[in-house]
Amino acid sequence: MKIIVDVNLAFRWANLLSSRGIETIHWTAIGAANAQDIEIMSYARQNGYSVFTNDLDFSAILVSTRASGPSVIQIRAEDTRPEAHLDRVADALIKYSTAIEQGTIITIDPHKTRIHILPFVPAEE
Repeated sequence: MKIIVDVNLAFRWANLLSSRGIETIHWTAIGAANAQDIEIMSYARQNGYSVFTNDLDFSAILVSTRASGPSVIQIRAEDTRPEAHLDRVADALIKYSTAIEQGTIITIDPHKTRIHILPFVPAEE
């Protein structure tokens, strides 16, 4: 499992997740800080990465295109500092590593973690 940390999250996330044995890189180490979400998604898909973000646009792209990847892990909290959520995020990444490898949207908030296997198909279908 390889993770790209989106520009909207602190660079420290990459270092701290790496220290937990999770191969992680911050987007700014490989791409432009002002890159469009679709560029980050494309790079992730082509290079076997999943995207860690707090931006809902990434999951919206997956839902609207019914793509099967890359996986998106999104943190939904006002305080997105690693110090506030590192254990919860690292535990979820490890617990759901198989699903992440296969394609999923994982939403982590302070109280629960939700997982949706990709491609995302609305309930009415």
